Amino acid sequence: MPPSGWLYRPPLTHIRLVRHPRYRRAKTWGHRVWTWPFAPIFILDRGAIVWSLGYMTKTTPDFSFETAALAQGFTAIAGVDEVGRGPLAGPVCAAAVVLDVHNIPDGLNDSKQLSAKKRDMIFDRLMVCADVSIAESSVREIEEINILRASHLAMVRAIGGLSAPADFILIDGNQIPRGLNTPNQTIVKGDTRSLSIAAASIVAKVWRDRLMVDLAQQHPGYGWETNAGYPTPVHKKALQNLGVTPHHRRTFAPVHKMLWQQKYVSD
Repeated sequence: MPPSGWLYRPPLTHIRLVRHPRYRRAKTWGHRVWTWPFAPIFILDRGAIVWSLGYMTKTTPDFSFETAALAQGFTAIAGVDEVGRGPLAGPVCAAAVVLDVHNIPDGLNDSKQLSAKKRDMIFDRLMVCADVSIAESSVREIEEINILRASHLAMVRAIGGLSAPADFILIDGNQIPRGLNTPNQTIVKGDTRSLSIAAASIVAKVWRDRLMVDLAQQHPGYGWETNAGYPTPVHKKALQNLGVTPHHRRTFAPVHKMLWQQKYVSD
């Protein structure tokens, strides 16, 4: 591998760049860029290949989406996000947050990038300095209308629960929840790009984690206090040894398979 800053300018006919399925193509400043997580960056520009040994820089959220909405005349911009699509147990939760532009807590980021201690600190701060609404869709609703619809339903409920109606919504993801009539914008990876969505991701995550700790006390052995209902080895082993609880999502494959096996054995 050439050292950092090495530059070679061969004719284009001498260049053969093979696209790997795991490579991700992006456009930046008119160059063609191929990146691979935790690998060097290759830039092809006017017959030159520039090798960079630096790792990809993580995106951090900012207030640009909110600023653009404010410039259009909107006054109450809410970020909304959900957590809990993947677990085998527990509800899916969503949060909507309207930040005070003059009092935005430090450290807002995608909840997955923060420690539990940091999330708790920011959660407590947001509950004081922002308009926050939290909502859920139950396990039964997840089973009846599917997890995607249920997560969207939780989002709509969270938006509707704000103390003052939001007039513009920033939504994490690429789909608009059914029944949401407020002007909105979807943002892929929004919790890493918008401060309001990042705030919502933190609130939803902390709320659901605390809920699963409470449920773990009622149903010990599944490890929900640490795995939040996700299909970890401890959780799946407990399903086999302890069985299915009322808080398990019976339409999710591992739980459904367990119920089918129990029915088959009993028959």
